[in-house]
Amino acid sequence: MNFKWLGPVALLAAIYIGDQIRINRPGHKYRLTVEVETPDGRKSASGVLAVHPYRGYSGIGPTRTVGDAVYVDLGGGKNLVALLAHIDKKLELDGINYVALRAYTAAAGDGKRVSFNEMNRQTGVVPVTGALIPVLVTFADPANPATARNVQPDEAESALGKGYRLRGISAEAVPNGFWPLDFGGVLGEPVTRAIQAKLPWLNGADNSAATALRAAGLPGVEAVEAREAFTRK
Repeated sequence: MNFKWLGPVALLAAIYIGDQIRINRPGHKYRLTVEVETPDGRKSASGVLAVHPYRGYSGIGPTRTVGDAVYVDLGGGKNLVALLAHIDKKLELDGINYVALRAYTAAAGDGKRVSFNEMNRQTGVVPVTGALIPVLVTFADPANPATARNVQPDEAESALGKGYRLRGISAEAVPNGFWPLDFGGVLGEPVTRAIQAKLPWLNGADNSAATALRAAGLPGVEAVEAREAFTRK
C-alpha cells in the first residue's frame, strides 16, 4: 500500500472538518424558561436554543436559531406553548434569534449594549419582557392543531381559565459545549428536542402547523414557513 498520500489527505480532512465546525458551531446557546401560576401551584418548562450566525463564504447570510418551542404542561389537560415567533404587525420568525441578546442588553441598563460576540461571556438569568416575549398559544387538544388559541401575556386567565397567570419568561446563556459532540454533561447542553412528542401532528407531511397558527388568529401566516414557529433544524 502506498502511504505517501496519507499525510496530505489527513491534513486536508482535518482542515475540512475544522472549517465545518467553525461554520456550523453556534454563536451562543440560551435556555428559554416559561413559568405559569396555576390553581395547583407553579408550573414551568424550558428549552435550550442555539443561535448560529452566518459564517459561510457567499457574502452575507442569515442568522438562524436551532431548537424547539417551549411546551409547558399545566396539568388538567391545559398547556401553554412559547413559539419561536413574534408579532411585528405580522408573524415574524427572526426575532427569536435575538431574544437572549436583547434581554441581556435590557438587563445591563445604563445604555450598555451587549454585542453578539459577548453573549458567550454572559452569566445569570435575565427577564424576557415586553416585545421580547414570544407568541404564546394554548391547545384545547394538543393532538388537534385547529384547537390552538392565542394567549396574551397579561391575559392568560381569559384563555386558560381562572387562577392561571404568566409568572414570567426568562433567558439564560449556557455554554456552547463541544459542538457537534454536545450530547450532555461535560460536553455541553444539547439543543432541546421535545415539541414533536407533545404536538404529534408536527411529524405529518401536511401543513398542520399553518392550521394551528391560523386557528390562533395570528396574522401573516401565509408569508412564513409555519413549521418553523414550532421547531427548527
